[in-house]
Amino acid sequence: MYEKRKGREQVIEVTKINGTKILVNPDLIELAEETPDTVITLTTGRKIIVKESRQDIKNLVKSYRKDIYA
Repeated sequence: MYEKRKGREQVIEVTKINGTKILVNPDLIELAEETPDTVITLTTGRKIIVKESRQDIKNLVKSYRKDIYA
């Protein structure tokens, strides 16, 4: 379970290619690339193929960071 920081979740929600929604800790995202599917590589080495575009992932992470540091 992810802790909440000041009542805010420390995760972003993305959709795996099979339609399953998952929560990802954005601090663990090392790389997001379109090949043509969007592949998120975590610092652990795990790779996740998601429906969101690379730009969508970037926006989710930016929004998360804005919320955390606001």
